[in-house]
Amino acid sequence: MKDTKTKLKLKLKRKFEPVMDKYMFTDNRHPEKGIMSTILGVISVTSLGISVFLTFKAGGEATLKYAAAAFVAAIFSVVGLVLGIKSRFERDIFKVFPNIGIILNFLALAFIVFILILGLG
Repeated sequence: MKDTKTKLKLKLKRKFEPVMDKYMFTDNRHPEKGIMSTILGVISVTSLGISVFLTFKAGGEATLKYAAAAFVAAIFSVVGLVLGIKSRFERDIFKVFPNIGIILNFLALAFIVFILILGLG
């Protein structure tokens, strides 16, 4: 009886071992702050793009609505950048969402600075 159990275990082990090699089991997780940073970055970049497009369609006349949208996008970008940087330093995480969030929020802030510099000149 014991011998058949051992043979069965070896047979199952040989059968499922190649399957186990295909998957990587880990305790890593996607951090909530990183996901929120990415969401804020997408909102910021999208609202800035829409504001610039609508200002262009209006002949370059930026109304107060578009300026307010850009201001809110700047606040979202700063918060998203801080969240992305904080979540990047957590342990045992996947770094995809924090990296995407940092990049998107940095691009949004750079775009806002670029618009402000063009407005001063």
